[in-house]
Amino acid sequence: MRNLTAAALAAGVLTCWVAAPVAAAQSACTDLGGTVDAQNICRVHAENPTYRLDYVFPADYPDQQALTAYLIQTRDGFINVSDMPGSWNLPYVLDGKGTAYRSGPDSAGTRSVVFEVYENVGGAHPQTWYRAFNWDVEKRAPITFDTLFKPDSKPLEVIFPIVQADLSRQLGVDAPIAPADGLDPAKYQQFAITDDSIIFFFGQGEIMAGAGGALQATVPRSAIAGLLAESD
Repeated sequence: MRNLTAAALAAGVLTCWVAAPVAAAQSACTDLGGTVDAQNICRVHAENPTYRLDYVFPADYPDQQALTAYLIQTRDGFINVSDMPGSWNLPYVLDGKGTAYRSGPDSAGTRSVVFEVYENVGGAHPQTWYRAFNWDVEKRAPITFDTLFKPDSKPLEVIFPIVQADLSRQLGVDAPIAPADGLDPAKYQQFAITDDSIIFFFGQGEIMAGAGGALQATVPRSAIAGLLAESD
């Protein structure tokens, strides 16, 4: 499970990750041994008797170093878990699919890539989670949840009811999100920015019971326009 990968990272077994020259990386696709197709999509595939790994993601995201660091770290943790004594139900599977989003003109605005990551490491319940990267083109800087909104603006007081309503609509029942979770900024770190909306992504069990699976909810920018830092 995902926790096993995290445990492997914490244990310091990723010696190849520690030694990897991420700071000098120019292309995530090149560093991962992938190929770029005619649509500028990078495809990475690796397999042996113990695991199968696939990454697919847009090759033109501006912050290549951030992609390289995350994808190599995730890959190495997964491979180390597959090589641990006692591994069973092999081959293990890691599948990361990156989707591009954008807002504004090419010379400004934002660029986003959101990875949906599926991992099966032999347990009864495979895990799916999201990892998002957002970039301010003009400032040449990453965008985080904290920098997306004005300081002290309390955006979740507006966002939480919209997210809950959107998830309820998708699921066909009232989304059972506890206020402690719905108002927790840590639950909203994975997002993408478009011209019309902010899309929030939630891995299994992150915002509500795991039976709901991996989820995403759309918040119209018009509903939070006054809270966005760019509106200053």
